[in-house]
Amino acid sequence: MTDETKVEEQAPTDHAAPAIAKPVLIGRKLGMLQHFKEDGSAVAATVIAAEANVVTQVRTKERDGYSAIQLGFGRAKKRERLTKPALGHLKDLPPLRVLREVRLDDIAGFATGQEIGVDRFQPGDRVHVVGTSKGKGFQGPVHLHHFSRGPKSHGSDHLRRQGAVGSGTTPGRVLKGLRMAAHQGADRVTVRNLEILRADPARAILVIAGAVPGARNGIVMVRKA
Repeated sequence: MTDETKVEEQAPTDHAAPAIAKPVLIGRKLGMLQHFKEDGSAVAATVIAAEANVVTQVRTKERDGYSAIQLGFGRAKKRERLTKPALGHLKDLPPLRVLREVRLDDIAGFATGQEIGVDRFQPGDRVHVVGTSKGKGFQGPVHLHHFSRGPKSHGSDHLRRQGAVGSGTTPGRVLKGLRMAAHQGADRVTVRNLEILRADPARAILVIAGAVPGARNGIVMVRKA
């Protein structure tokens, strides 16, 4: 039986990682544009820059209790821009800004230093995109939950305020989960079943139909549905 611990400690390699049923890739959202299909119709699309991801670590059930691979994305211009613990973790690999772990049932054939690129995806593929939504700051109940506003005239001071939040005697407290003013956005969001319109390995670019979570230059993870 192969010792998985030795697989991780071997010298980095430049060959591609083995194929998996649902490939995953870390990328950066560049923005949105109009994509014209062959029939002349135009659809809104998101462009994602996805340079080759590097396998930075292989986790095994024998050593870690679960099987997974860790992917690195976003090469820093200088190694000095990363912390010493990060550089120590990467060892001889290039300096990578973003690290994400992906659980897999079978990690046979994976080794540190392998790469996963845009060529794993083809036009027409359906993907799930995970990202962090735009942060909107602290918002009131009218904006956050679409509550009705209060009266504007006759001295009212409840134009956009919360109404009653509970009875005084019974239960005598505010119930958990009551919709109130709160922080909006900056949450992990998954948009499912988006279509790949174009995959350009030469330019390391994916064009995906529709909108994906996050602001421009946000980090997203694309995984085949």
